[in-house]
Amino acid sequence: MDKILEVKNLKLYYHTSKGTVKALDDVTFDLFKGETFGLVGESGCGKTTTGTALLRMPTPPGRYDGGQIVLDGRDIIDLPENDVRKHIRWEKISMVFQGAMNCLTPVYTVGKQMLETLQEHREMEKVQAEELIREYLELVGLPPEVMGRYPHELSGGMKQRIVIATALFLKPDVVILDEPTTALDVIVQAQIINLLKKLKKTFNLSFIFITHDLALEAEVSDRICVMYAGKISELGTNGQIFGGHPAHPYTEKLLSATPLLHKKVDTLSFIPGAPPDLIDPPTGCRFHPRCHKVIDVCREKEPELKEIGTGHMAACWRCGE
Repeated sequence: MDKILEVKNLKLYYHTSKGTVKALDDVTFDLFKGETFGLVGESGCGKTTTGTALLRMPTPPGRYDGGQIVLDGRDIIDLPENDVRKHIRWEKISMVFQGAMNCLTPVYTVGKQMLETLQEHREMEKVQAEELIREYLELVGLPPEVMGRYPHELSGGMKQRIVIATALFLKPDVVILDEPTTALDVIVQAQIINLLKKLKKTFNLSFIFITHDLALEAEVSDRICVMYAGKISELGTNGQIFGGHPAHPYTEKLLSATPLLHKKVDTLSFIPGAPPDLIDPPTGCRFHPRCHKVIDVCREKEPELKEIGTGHMAACWRCGE
C-alpha cells in the first residue's frame, strides 16, 4: 500500500505555569492509503492531542517540541499558517471532532456554516456551492432542506452526519475521526459506523479512528495503536492486537476489562491506580506503577518501541518471553 502520512518522533508539550506536560512524547507511526488506523487508550493518553497535532491545531499552550509530520513528502510542521489553512487543513487532512454540537455555531444555519467552509477553499458561485453541499448531505443520508435548519433543530445523529459531510466535501486524503459515535444511542452508532465504511470505500479514504471503545475499534480498524501516557505502547494489525496474544501488559489489561458476548467471564479485570502526571512522569516505563508484570528494569530504564513480529511493535522489556 502507498504510504500517505508519516509521523516521526513527534513531541507536543503543553508549557504551563506548573511545568511542562509531555502530552505526546516521541510518537512514530505511518498511515497508508485506504487504511483505517485506530488510536485507543484511556482518557488523557494523547489520542485527541495526536489528532489536533496532525491537523496543525495544537490547543494552547501546546506547541511542537520536535519530530515531523510528513504529508506529500514535506513536513507540515514547518509550513506557514496561511499555507496550512489554504492547502493542508480540510484540503489534505480533515477532522470530525468529538461532540458535533460543539463544532456547529448555534446562531447560523447548517447551510451557512457549510457554505462558509467551502467558499474559504474553493472559488465558486453560491449556486454551485449549494448544489455541492446538497450532494454531500445526500451522501450522508440527509435531505436538502436540512441546509435551512439550525443545529438545535437536529438530532445528535443528524448533527454528526453534517460534521462528517463538512469534513468530506473538499475530498481530503486523510480524515481524523475523534470518537464520532460518543453520546449517540446504539442504533445511531451503528448507522454512523456503516455510513463511514460506505464513504471510505466510495472515496478510498484513509481514516484515523480515535476511540476508547475497543469493541468498536475491532470492528472498524485495520491496524491498532495503543497509547499510554503520551507514548505508543503497542502497534499492530487488528488480528495481532485482538487475536488473543497482545504483547504489552497494558493492552492485555484493556482487553481483559472489555466484556465479551460470546464468552462468559465471572469477573472483569481492571487496571489499578490512575494514569501518571505527565508533568513528572515515572522513571523507566510509564506504565510500571500499574503493571502486573513489572520487573526491576521497568522502573529504571524506558523501553523502546521495537518490532516483535511482522508489522507488530511493542514497548515492553518483557516482550518475547
